[in-house]
Amino acid sequence: MSELTLTVMRLGFLAVLWLFVIVAVQVIRSDLFGTRVTQRGARREAARPQQAARQQAAPPQQRGQQGGGRRGRNAPTKLVVSEGTLTGTTVALQGQTITLGRAHDSTIVLDDDYASSRHARIYPDRDGQWIVEDLGSTNGTYLDRSRLTTPTPIPLGSPIRIGKTVIELRK
Repeated sequence: MSELTLTVMRLGFLAVLWLFVIVAVQVIRSDLFGTRVTQRGARREAARPQQAARQQAAPPQQRGQQGGGRRGRNAPTKLVVSEGTLTGTTVALQGQTITLGRAHDSTIVLDDDYASSRHARIYPDRDGQWIVEDLGSTNGTYLDRSRLTTPTPIPLGSPIRIGKTVIELRK
């Protein structure tokens, strides 16, 4: 082998070795410090006056339709985290889809080793019933101890388990 080929091979091996060291340091850093959680409450507070102005400008027949369907007396009004690292977190149900997972753009960001980045979603159907759907997660989503395979209506107060996190719909 020529001296040039041997030098190129040594430099290539050195580059691969440094790449391995950099990746290992990044993995250790993410394990030690976890994922970065951003505060999204400030953006929601800024958006509320705009939503209220739009709703007031809407004709009366459309105002009732913006809530996501009919609401009965026993309809849930909030989603509460009852177990896990986010215990006590509450999300008001206003007819929007709620996403759950480790991704930063999820409605509820789960810092749980057993949660996928896009784990599950909760959304209202046309009758005002709330539906939970597993989004192809690795460890599954459980409703009352049974693993979900299809979108399923959520009874009021039934626990939805994603890893170590338990979520319930409440009035």
